Amino acid sequence: MTSTSWDIVLLGGASGVGKSRLAARLAEESQGFVVEFDDVVSAVQAITTAEQHPDLHHFDHDTDPARLPAGQVLDRQIATAQALEPAALGVVRNRLTVDVPAVIEGDYLTPAAATRAVREGTAAGRRVRAVFLHEADPEQITANYASREPDLAAQTDRAQVSAEYSHWLSHQAGLHSLPVVTARPWHTLAARTRQAIG
Repeated sequence: MTSTSWDIVLLGGASGVGKSRLAARLAEESQGFVVEFDDVVSAVQAITTAEQHPDLHHFDHDTDPARLPAGQVLDRQIATAQALEPAALGVVRNRLTVDVPAVIEGDYLTPAAATRAVREGTAAGRRVRAVFLHEADPEQITANYASREPDLAAQTDRAQVSAEYSHWLSHQAGLHSLPVVTARPWHTLAARTRQAIG
């Protein structure tokens, strides 16, 4: 279907580690599409309530998650990601019916869902790959936030949670034998990612 070694790539990672830029580059190289899983998350949350799906609405009543302890924010983020696993698989199943390469990227993609997606792709005769970006340094993530959102104050608390979530995703990816690629150095990231999913 494409000159790449994949038909669909699931690109996971915490907020602020560079997924969107990398996804755009991979899609451009493959003449494919980027599917932003965050859009799906917003859609699912819009048509559900906290009573129907409590794990999808942990942050509904907290307008400023930075006021919560970092560990509590992390736990809620993980619970939300795990609750969204069926939605992630639904996106992959839809893309399996389309003969155009796609990069599905998002904070809430879990290694568990990615592993199931890879298996379903194999069963369908399609090349589904998954890779997770990792950034361990909250100061780097803070700098990344400042670069993309220059009008906001330094988001150090958010970056700390993101770094901890990145560690969790990397650990889970290891348990599922999925590749983890460090986000830096940026100039070699695309090449290292291609090697990881090849």
